[in-house]
Amino acid sequence: MAPQDNYGNEYTYRGSGTNSQVNSNSKSKGNHYCNRDFGSEAPNSNAYHYSNQNGSYYYSNPDGSTYYNSGNGSSTYTPPSQDSQGSQGSAKSSK
Repeated sequence: MAPQDNYGNEYTYRGSGTNSQVNSNSKSKGNHYCNRDFGSEAPNSNAYHYSNQNGSYYYSNPDGSTYYNSGNGSSTYTPPSQDSQGSQGSAKSSK
């Protein structure tokens, strides 16, 4: 059985890792990324997320939505397209 996300959608794990960036204060590893394949039926079959040393992170979700958090109090969510005619939802930002 394939792994599932929090909504029960099956995916194939494609890869993850960190880059070689090193924070001089904490000596921690660099930015993290993870890629998952949700198959051809998903609006965005190759979903991924990444997180950065500065606390920011970004999700490109299988439903076509995206979410960005700056790590300092602001975030932006962009919903998936509303229908097959290509109407786009508006981006929302909060602080």
